[in-house]
Amino acid sequence: MSNSELLQIDPVELQFAFELKKQISCSMQLSNKSNNYVAFKVKTTNPKKYCVRPNTGVVMPHSSCDVVVTMQAQKEAPPDMQCRDKFLLQSAVVSPGVTAKDITPEMFNKESGNQVDECKLRVSYVAPPQPPSPVREGSEEGSSPRASVSENGTVNQTSEFNMVSKAFGEQHESSSEVKALISKLTDEKHSAIQQNNRLQQELELLKRQSNKNGGGIPFTYVIIIVLIGILLGYLLKRT
Repeated sequence: MSNSELLQIDPVELQFAFELKKQISCSMQLSNKSNNYVAFKVKTTNPKKYCVRPNTGVVMPHSSCDVVVTMQAQKEAPPDMQCRDKFLLQSAVVSPGVTAKDITPEMFNKESGNQVDECKLRVSYVAPPQPPSPVREGSEEGSSPRASVSENGTVNQTSEFNMVSKAFGEQHESSSEVKALISKLTDEKHSAIQQNNRLQQELELLKRQSNKNGGGIPFTYVIIIVLIGILLGYLLKRT
């Protein structure tokens, strides 16, 4: 802030967030702490490059005025990003009731006996503000990640986990079915072996009875034994 006798200027250095091919504005505030009416005028060493609104005006006692300086869009950036442009703000005490339309160049002429102050303002370029980084969903500690597909088509860890879990579940389910089938066939095999043992015992019993009676084995029993043997062979092949 510049503490001149007539106006306080804040800031005394105009900073522009420089970007190519874009109009950039900054503002300064002129404060009148006195009991006088103070007229002001803003000049620059490069008037084609800047637009000042208002470039002239009157600040009433114990009031303030905002001045906006706009830099026209630039096609090239200076090699060292240093700006050598300067501004000059002139202020002078005027009579009460004077308006901006009444301001003349003679009011800022010290040789005419007017009370005039002058303040030089520097210009600098600063880097434009960076946008905030987006927060990734599911990055907070303790939160569950969400499945998504990136721009290049890769699947994130959540989708991969779901795919592996699904494959493991299918494999586990298939393994359970195989175990159940093996258990069933084993039971059938044991049952067939037990049935075969019983048939052999019955066959031996029939042979002994036939020997006692002096005759052969009845044809009906032979057919039954053959059919049972075929069935047992089929069951044993399945296991």
